[in-house]
Amino acid sequence: MNSKTRLDKLLGSLGYCSRKEVAELLRDGIITHTENLPLKSDTKVSHEHILFEGEPLDPPVGIVILMHKPVGYVCSHDDGEGRLVYDLLPERWRRRDPKISTVGRLDKDTSGLLLLTDDGALLHRLTSPKHHVPKCYEATLDRPLKGDEEAIFASGTLMLNGEKSPCLPAKLTVIDDTHARLEITEGRYHQVRRMFAAVGNHVVSLHRSSFGDLTLGDLKAGGYRVIKYF
Repeated sequence: MNSKTRLDKLLGSLGYCSRKEVAELLRDGIITHTENLPLKSDTKVSHEHILFEGEPLDPPVGIVILMHKPVGYVCSHDDGEGRLVYDLLPERWRRRDPKISTVGRLDKDTSGLLLLTDDGALLHRLTSPKHHVPKCYEATLDRPLKGDEEAIFASGTLMLNGEKSPCLPAKLTVIDDTHARLEITEGRYHQVRRMFAAVGNHVVSLHRSSFGDLTLGDLKAGGYRVIKYF
């Protein structure tokens, strides 16, 4: 049986409006009950019984979003950093409480699979170094591969500039001289770019194609979908 929450608290947490605005929206018929039951701001309700402008509410707390991040967007809540990945979501989702945050980061010049959630426990689990969630990247390189990179990356001995411990073993699959697929289980700062730099190469473009068992499928750049992640 689903728990019930005060109507004003529920809508405020989902970013639809402030708690003070609920009474006016009720008078205007914007907020209704699926069974046409009378509502007040302090009525305790179940999420699935409330409609906003005739539509079901957004997913409750625990939302997980799979996004195809385009190049040029940053994984930040700071508007001063440029175009934010959160700008690609409905505006009200930026007002949700708890706040939606990215699971790790993709830098501005990297595209591909990005997860976002307001579930703090899940976020911690997926970003914790202890869990070694595999992530796969497609890299376009500035110079031809030398041929020894696969063994170096798999060795578990590669040191990155400024780091005190070597990278965990990573799987490199060569596509052609300047294109490769790299699977890593860590999430160090700019790790893939720094790994190729450590072997004398430069990443021209980078795309994350999978995160654990998740893939983008036919999701286009800038698109997203709500998923169930257990």
